[in-house]
Amino acid sequence: MNIILVTSRLPTARAIAIGRRHILGACIFLATTVLGLAALLNYAAMKYAGRTGKPLVFSFASATAQDDAARTQSYLRDNLDVMATRLGEMQAQILRLDTLGDRVARLAGFKPQEFMLEQSPGRGGAQSHVQEPLSFTELARRLDFVSRQVDDRSDRLGMLDSLLTQDRARKQLLPSVLPIHGGAYNSNFGWRLDPFNGMQSFHEGIDFIADVGAAVVAAAAGVVAASEFHPQYGNMIEIDHGGGLVTRYAHCSTRLARVGDVVMKGAKIAEVGSTGRATGPHLHFEVRHHGVPQDPARFLRLSS
Repeated sequence: MNIILVTSRLPTARAIAIGRRHILGACIFLATTVLGLAALLNYAAMKYAGRTGKPLVFSFASATAQDDAARTQSYLRDNLDVMATRLGEMQAQILRLDTLGDRVARLAGFKPQEFMLEQSPGRGGAQSHVQEPLSFTELARRLDFVSRQVDDRSDRLGMLDSLLTQDRARKQLLPSVLPIHGGAYNSNFGWRLDPFNGMQSFHEGIDFIADVGAAVVAAAAGVVAASEFHPQYGNMIEIDHGGGLVTRYAHCSTRLARVGDVVMKGAKIAEVGSTGRATGPHLHFEVRHHGVPQDPARFLRLSS
């Protein structure tokens, strides 16, 4: 674009060339000037409204302030709702942790009241001279961090509960309870002189002396695999505890458990007798692993 200037002061006409850069610069300058004037007028109006209390200007300023306050309040309310939800989730997780802690304490052999899981631990210390209140953002960050810690502790405690439960189940399947309550044993596992022929023979179990009719109990939980009369063992019961582990109870007078019965540790399964190859009333007890006789003393809690 060319602009030709003609004036009486100039001997000849003068041409001025205006390019795109000049037009763009002028537009930017004009826009900056307008925005600056608008900001200045807004500032002046706010001060004028505060000093004079003019209704129109004051109402405009109040409406703007109310809009800002409403947006701020809406933001705070939304964030408080989120924090309240997280707090409710954490309270539910803490209740679950208390329940898990109580169960884990019992599985581990402790009394839950010794841990006082429902009480907050004691805390204290000298008051710091430098104190600073938490900001809303910092409070939300810390709440999120504590929530992740609770999730992590809950997962670990749940895993510990599973391990202890499995360990307790395995212990229930190990023959660790005496099959005769208060019964004394007089013939150990291993080589001995046969009571009938006096020759050296291998004794595959332990003999417990007891009166006829005394209760015979399961040394461990399991499934009854055999309940029959055997020419050597007389009335005999075998319990399968899984993993190839079997216990045998022989020379009974009465068999109470039947094949397929699920028996718990310490449950009565028979009564003492002297059936089969026996010199008198007693209980012959064996522990076998994949058919190989084991020393029952390794499993039983025998009194010294």
